[in-house]
Amino acid sequence: MTIKLMATHTILTMFALLMATHFKSISSTNLPQKDDQDLRLAMEEMQKANYFTFVMLLNMLPLDPKLLANVTFLMPNDRMLSKTVIPENAVSNFLHRHSIPSPLIFEHLLYIPTGSVLPSLMPEYLMNVSNGGGRRSFVLNNVKIISPNICTIGLSIRCHGIDGVLNPESNISLHTCSNTMVPVPPPPSSVAPPPLLPPPPPSPVPFFSSPEDDFPVPAPLPADSSQHISGSSKLSLGRKVLKSMATILVPLMIGVSI
Repeated sequence: MTIKLMATHTILTMFALLMATHFKSISSTNLPQKDDQDLRLAMEEMQKANYFTFVMLLNMLPLDPKLLANVTFLMPNDRMLSKTVIPENAVSNFLHRHSIPSPLIFEHLLYIPTGSVLPSLMPEYLMNVSNGGGRRSFVLNNVKIISPNICTIGLSIRCHGIDGVLNPESNISLHTCSNTMVPVPPPPSSVAPPPLLPPPPPSPVPFFSSPEDDFPVPAPLPADSSQHISGSSKLSLGRKVLKSMATILVPLMIGVSI
C-alpha cells in the first residue's frame, strides 16, 4: 500500500510539473516583448546625470511609440524646468518639441553646418543650427548644448543637456526651406521697370547708293543734250499735226471745186 501511494504521489508530482511548464511557456509566448528597454536605460542615465524633472515628464505619458526608439532628447536641467509652466495636456508637445527623430551623438551633430535645419517630433517645428565647431558652441534655435552624450548605453536613444527651454514657436516655417535646402529667391524690386520703347522704324533704302559704296552714281547728262532731245521731239510732233490737217482739208477742197 505504501508503495502504491508513493507511486501515485510521484505520478501526480510529475503531472503538476508538466502542466506548470506548459502554462509557463504559453504565458511567456502571449506576453508582449519589453519594447521600451532603450527608453528605460536612457531614463536611468538621465537620473544619474540629475535630470530628474525630464524623467518625470517622460513617466507622465503613456508609452509613446515615437519616444521609444530612434530619437535624440534635448533636456533642460531641473533648474530651467522649475521655472517653466507646462500644463498636463501640453507635456506631449513639450517632449516632442525637445526631440530629434534620429539618434545623434554630439560628434555627429558637429558635422551639421551653420544654417542647416533639423526637424523635431513636433510637426512643423524646426530647429535652426548655429555650429561654432566647439563643445559649447552648438546652438539650436535659442538653446545651447552644454552636456553632450548623456545617454549612450541604449542602441537607439541619445540625449544631451541644454541650457534652456526651446521656444514654443519656431522662427522657421516649412515653406521657407526644403529637404534639399533650396535658397529662397529675393523679393521683387519695388521700383517699376522703365517702359519698353517701340522699335525704331526701318530706314528707307536710298535710291542712289552712298559715296562709300562700290557702285558710283552715274553722272547726269549735259544740258545741251537735253535741249536737243527736247527740240527734236517738238519738230516731230508738228509734222504729225500738219499731215493730219492735210489729210482732212484736201478732200474738202476737191468737193468744193466740183
